[in-house]
Amino acid sequence: MPQSDYITQFCDYLASEKRFSIHTVTNYHRDLTDFRDFMATTYNLPPENARAPLIRSWLASLKEREMEATSINRKISALKSFYKFLLKRQLILKNPSAGIVSLKQKKRLPSFVEETQIMPVLDRSHFPDGIEGSTRFLAITLLYITGVRVSELTGIKEQDIDYASAIIRIIGKGNKQRNVPLTPQTILQIRNYIAEKRKEFENQTAFLLVNKKGNALTRGMVYNIVKQELSKVTTLKKKSPHVLRHSFATHLSNHGAGINEIKELLGHASLASTQVYTHTAIARLKEIYQKAHPKG
Repeated sequence: MPQSDYITQFCDYLASEKRFSIHTVTNYHRDLTDFRDFMATTYNLPPENARAPLIRSWLASLKEREMEATSINRKISALKSFYKFLLKRQLILKNPSAGIVSLKQKKRLPSFVEETQIMPVLDRSHFPDGIEGSTRFLAITLLYITGVRVSELTGIKEQDIDYASAIIRIIGKGNKQRNVPLTPQTILQIRNYIAEKRKEFENQTAFLLVNKKGNALTRGMVYNIVKQELSKVTTLKKKSPHVLRHSFATHLSNHGAGINEIKELLGHASLASTQVYTHTAIARLKEIYQKAHPKG
């Protein structure tokens, strides 16, 4: 079987059996294709014939291109998963990536929008009239009120809203489900939005958020919405949906929410991923201390 089929087979496995998001599968496919092309042009070999020194030479070439450590580590992760897949199916005899280690990454505090800055973004009067304005408003609201990932947001269906319990069911990474509470105001916004959709479009999609044509909102559309709206209130260099997720978690931490509760709300698999928000809270306390204390 040609190597390109191995990559396709692996990505199909990630999507159908492991339930990885389309975004993750696409990135893994791109990373593996990049490695396959490197092996073909540099060594005239398919990836299944790679050895550890050849993989390290590929990683060195990525460093020479000044690729960030986070991106390189994702490629390493893709490669390791791919070879484990081949080994399990006896398509290779030895895993050449077994001794490859990830690069050390600088610990950076997540970017977030200050609470005073986020309030105007949650005001419906700041958005245009009509379904397009309503979609923009509800998308921003849900990202901040629930802390969902952009892929989770676009995957929300009308049936995922439990009005009686005031919760929203989120399907996260690995097809894991979690329930996130909604405020009474957000519940009302969702009801009004769905009613507006019913009047606007004859053919209804199962997905909650739609574009101006009534089709499901895409990731790219959400990125554009967030970038445009955050540009009005903050000078942060990064203006992505993940900034609103960081803002959600940081504001919860600043107001006394426990790290375990934040972990559950964010849908993190391990507590280690959530620990960064305790550091953010401490950094904020230090800043306040230095400004307010006479000896600061």
